[in-house]
Amino acid sequence: MSETMTENTEPTVAQLENEGDVAADYLEELLDIADIDGDLNLDVRQGRAYVSVEAEGDALALLSAPETVQALQELTRLAVQSKTGSFSRLILDVAGSRDTRRRQLETLVDAAAAKLDEGSSQASLPSMSSYERKLVHDIAAERGLVSESYGEGADRHTVLRRR
Repeated sequence: MSETMTENTEPTVAQLENEGDVAADYLEELLDIADIDGDLNLDVRQGRAYVSVEAEGDALALLSAPETVQALQELTRLAVQSKTGSFSRLILDVAGSRDTRRRQLETLVDAAAAKLDEGSSQASLPSMSSYERKLVHDIAAERGLVSESYGEGADRHTVLRRR
């Protein structure tokens, strides 16, 4: 019997672990095609399957660019959805790309905070993915800022203000 879920219910840990397994199989095939040796680690965090790919040296350098990780994540989500029949919100990390992106977003939020310190009433950040916006909201809260998202689809962005 297949474990599927509707869009209105939260996935179970077993469903998320299955998503991770399906994603890992898909990514292993991609890595084999590209002749890249990589290690896959699976986890469940905050209601999402989390798959990380690591390799020795700079074997994953080209795949760890933010736009490439985003594209691979979307392809992997589609592969999981095709196999499981359920929408996937899995997170893909390639060679620490998520930590690198978080540091970049911290720098962006700090620059926006500096604008606010100089007298601006608000600071708009560029459009970004829902995952990146969530990180921005978390970073902004850590720095005592108020953050709200505006716009639709690919134009959705975050605006920061002081409390």
